[in-house]
Amino acid sequence: MTTVLDHLIADFSRIPTRTIYGRVAAVQGMLVEIEGVDGHLSIGDRCTLHARRGKMIPCEVIGFRDKRALAMPYGALEGVALGTRAVILNSEPAIRPSDAWLGRVINAFAEPVDGLGPLAMGEEAYAVRATPVPAHQRRRTGAKIDLGVRCLNTFTTCCRGQRMGIFAGSGVGKSVLMAMMARFSEAEVIVIGLIGERGREVQEFIQDELGPEGLARSVVVVATSDESALMRREAAHVTLSVAEYFRDQGKDVLCLMDSVTRFAMAQREIGLSAGEPPATKGYTPTVFAELPRLLERAGPGSGEGTITGLFTVLVEGDDHNEPISDAVRGILDGHIVLDRNIAHRNRFPAVNILRSVSRTMPDCNTTEQTALVNRARRLLAAYDDMAELIRLGAYRKGSDPLVDEAISFNGPLESFIGQGKQERTSLEQGYQELAEVLGETYDGADAAAADG
Repeated sequence: MTTVLDHLIADFSRIPTRTIYGRVAAVQGMLVEIEGVDGHLSIGDRCTLHARRGKMIPCEVIGFRDKRALAMPYGALEGVALGTRAVILNSEPAIRPSDAWLGRVINAFAEPVDGLGPLAMGEEAYAVRATPVPAHQRRRTGAKIDLGVRCLNTFTTCCRGQRMGIFAGSGVGKSVLMAMMARFSEAEVIVIGLIGERGREVQEFIQDELGPEGLARSVVVVATSDESALMRREAAHVTLSVAEYFRDQGKDVLCLMDSVTRFAMAQREIGLSAGEPPATKGYTPTVFAELPRLLERAGPGSGEGTITGLFTVLVEGDDHNEPISDAVRGILDGHIVLDRNIAHRNRFPAVNILRSVSRTMPDCNTTEQTALVNRARRLLAAYDDMAELIRLGAYRKGSDPLVDEAISFNGPLESFIGQGKQERTSLEQGYQELAEVLGETYDGADAAAADG
C-alpha cells in the first residue's frame, strides 16, 4: 500500500533541479508570445509571467508559432511588457482533494474562496485533465438513484453512473432544479460546478437555493463570467477531478455542472486565439473534441463508486438543435428538456415530459412502473396533440375517447409534475402518487424488491 512517505518522495522527485526562463516577445489581445523556450514547453504546460510591481500572472501554453510558445493568461495582463520574464513550471496541473473539502467553495485552482481558511490537502494527486476510465474497465450503471424530484424520478428515471443533460434557455429554472437535486438527492456526495456563472448569483445559489443542508455534503467549484476563458475551462475539469476523488473512495457522487455551454464557449475563445478556424457558429474543432473528454469522465468507475452526472446546456435562442446541444445530446445517456412555454404557465420544474428521455428506461423499471409511466405519457401526448383545439373550444367532447380521458386527467397530471422547491418526493412515493392520480393500484413492495 502506498504510504505518506511514498507520496513525499514522489513530490520531491518532481522538484526541478533548474529554473528555465523565457521572455515575452509579443502580446496580441489575450495571447502572449514567449520566446527562448525551445523544447521546454508543450501544449497544456504552465508558466508564470513576472509583471511589473511584483504581479505574478499564471499562463497556459495553447500553441506554437515561429519557434514561439503561444500562451493565454488566467488573469488580466496589466503590467506585462516586452521582455517580461516567463518562468516555466514543470509540475503537471493537479489537485489533492480530501474529505475535508465537503462544505467548501473553491475556484479553478482548487483554492478556497469562501473565507473559511485554507483547505486540507489529501495524500494523492489527481490530474486536472485526467483521461476517462477505459470503456472495458468500467462497471455498468447501477440501481436507480433518488433525485428527490417527482417528475425526474418517475418519467426520466436516472441510474447510478448515468449522465444526463438538462437543456434549457436562460431564466427557465435550471439553477433551481439543480439546487433541488443537490438538497434532496440520496447521493452521498454532491460536486457542483458553476461555470461562467454571474457573480451576483453565486452567493444567492449557495445560500438561498443550496442552503446549509445541501452545502454540508457538497463541494462547489466556481468560475464566474468575468474570469478568463482558461479559468472557466479549468473549473469544469476541476469539478470532475473532485468528483473522481470521491468516486474512488467508493461513494456515489452526484456531479452537477452549470453549464456545459459556457465550457464550450470558453474553449471556443481559446481555440480562436490559437488560430483555429471557426466551424459551425464560430465553434472551433477542439470544442467538439474536448466535450467528450470532459463528459466521459463521469459515470461508473472500475471500483464500487459512481459519478452520476447532470450537465446543463444553455440553448441559444431556445434552439435545441444548435451545435453544442446537438453534440452533447449525442454524448450523454439522456436529456431533460425545460420548456419556456411551460415556465410561462408558472408550472415548475418546467420539464417537458414528452421531449425528455432517459436511456436507462424502461430496463431499470418493473413492469408495473413501466405501465404507469407509459399510460401517463399517452395521456399527456394525447392532450398535447389537441391542446390548440381544446383552448379554442373547437374540440367536441366524445370525438375521441382517449382525448376525453386526457382532458380529465390533464389537471391532476400537471399538479403531479409540478413541485415546490422546498418539497421532496422519494422514488417510491412518486410512483405511488402517480398511481393515485391515474386511479390505479400500485404494489410498492414488489417494486422496492426489484429496485434492490
